[in-house]
Amino acid sequence: MGWFKRKEPKIEKKVKIPEGLWVKCENCKEIIYRKELENNFKVCPKCNYHFRISAKERISLLTDNGSFKELDGELTSPDPLGFKDTIPYKDRLIDNEKKSGIKEAAIYGDAKINGADVVIAVLDFSFMGGSMGTVVGEKVTRAAERAMDKKLPLVVVSSSGGARMQEGMFSLMQMAKTSQAIGKLKASGLLYISVLADPTFGGVTASFAMLGDVIIAEPKSLIGFAGPRVIQETIKQQLPEGFQRAEFLLEHGMVDIVVERRELKNTISKIIDILISSKALSENSEEEAKNGR
Repeated sequence: MGWFKRKEPKIEKKVKIPEGLWVKCENCKEIIYRKELENNFKVCPKCNYHFRISAKERISLLTDNGSFKELDGELTSPDPLGFKDTIPYKDRLIDNEKKSGIKEAAIYGDAKINGADVVIAVLDFSFMGGSMGTVVGEKVTRAAERAMDKKLPLVVVSSSGGARMQEGMFSLMQMAKTSQAIGKLKASGLLYISVLADPTFGGVTASFAMLGDVIIAEPKSLIGFAGPRVIQETIKQQLPEGFQRAEFLLEHGMVDIVVERRELKNTISKIIDILISSKALSENSEEEAKNGR
């Protein structure tokens, strides 16, 4: 009579995985445990791909704990052109502020890196692609001026698609403005370290990003003026493998060093120690030579 007994269906328990627990690497397409990724400075443990990080994460990574003091954090764009594309520019700014948690695509202030006082400015790609409008240009300029006033090294981390089209000529003017400020900083004998993260393009590359006394890039970062597709269509030639990647630029003398994210803070610290010490030694030697005469 067992033939006629109803078999109870097997109930499979569905395991509910919390949303956002895993991350897919954009480079190798492997699935990574989010906590493992965060513990590894947001660098893929399988292929070493450096994920983009926010300006606040970058500052936390590079500066001593609790040492960063933001300046002019309230600055926002005045929308000089009253620009509108699919939505008004003012609404776009509000949307990006909500998405990124910051008021503009740049943050700057005073900080310490392994005990050394610096002025640091960081661009955030999550705010309108890190594009340089009037506020970004103003903050980079003020960072350079503060470094001059306090006689401190300046560190700027760039991650940007270039000039901000919604501000037209006002945006393009920031290239000259920031370049002039950096020029004055360097003429005063102060150190400027430029860090290029993925991606750094357009007017940012054509101005302050490439003016560093030392130019550092993160591995595999895309760096250039126009994008590779635009260049290829213009010159009608196949571009070499790895074109515009940090390693390609290092080979061709456009950057000085490619540094893993986990080593970035210590590398910047060593550069500051070496160059500041050598400058002090040189000044002492000159003073001794004058006194000897």
